[in-house]
Amino acid sequence: MSGLVTGDAVVLGLQPARLPSRALAVLIDLVVVWAAYLLITLGLAVATASLDEAAVTAVSIASFLLILVGAPIAVETLSHGRSLGKLACGLRVVRDDGGPIRFRHALVRGAMGVVEILMTFGVVACVASLVSERGRRLGDVFAGTLVVRERIPAARVQVVPPPPPWLVGRFAGLDLSAVPEALWLEIRQYLTRARELDPVVGRQLAERLADELVARTGTPPPPGVPADAYLAGVVAERQARDARRAFVSSPEVGTGTGFVTGEMPGGGGPVVGPPTAGATVVGPPVVGSAPASSPVSSPAAGEPAAPVTGFAPPA
Repeated sequence: MSGLVTGDAVVLGLQPARLPSRALAVLIDLVVVWAAYLLITLGLAVATASLDEAAVTAVSIASFLLILVGAPIAVETLSHGRSLGKLACGLRVVRDDGGPIRFRHALVRGAMGVVEILMTFGVVACVASLVSERGRRLGDVFAGTLVVRERIPAARVQVVPPPPPWLVGRFAGLDLSAVPEALWLEIRQYLTRARELDPVVGRQLAERLADELVARTGTPPPPGVPADAYLAGVVAERQARDARRAFVSSPEVGTGTGFVTGEMPGGGGPVVGPPTAGATVVGPPVVGSAPASSPVSSPAAGEPAAPVTGFAPPA
């Protein structure tokens, strides 16, 4: 990334385009421009067949300047730095401060491009782009512009591999409150890239991370457990705790919702659900319903229903 600072003291993280992507964009632009130039030249040759040699030469020079020089300048000005090739490669020309270019920037780039690209077959532009720290050619230096990447590939989400099945639940009593987030990040990065590392280097890295984790928790791993398996088991335990904490703090589970607790007939276990007869309500009484200390009953047949006020009648 290139840290560009605007006039408002805002740091812009822009990724400058390098020579391969810029060369591909220029190649696409040249193919399109030269194809249009050849078609227009053939049409002008037929149209000016009756003119003298001086007029034909003037028309040829004008068509060369308008198509090969003027057309790229007009396209970059109207599209704010995105020609057909740059649009296909995900590139864009911006000012040094990150803003969109104007006509004067495109004019300087196009004029220098005649020397850098057309007259020297791109040799000068390639050398200048390789020497420049941000991959700029001479036209970018004189115009005060920079070609940046607009489409940056997103990083792939890597999942931490699960621990061995015989380690699941072995670290339930481990105190993880003293482990910093930086150490967790290092452990997750190691676990996601363990298969890409050299076996010796990966084992040394796992042992170092395991020692730091033991120093933070104060509990050594069980005997015979490898360092990488120990790290995977501890990370899985922390993820399980985070999942339980998120479930408990979710709005669907809480007090004051009118849920009740009880037991299934025959000792089938606890029950959580809406209030039923003989159940105990968890939370404060809800206005318009029976109190928590009285059973919920329905009126007998033929009797008018008593108004519900939220207070229990005297015994």
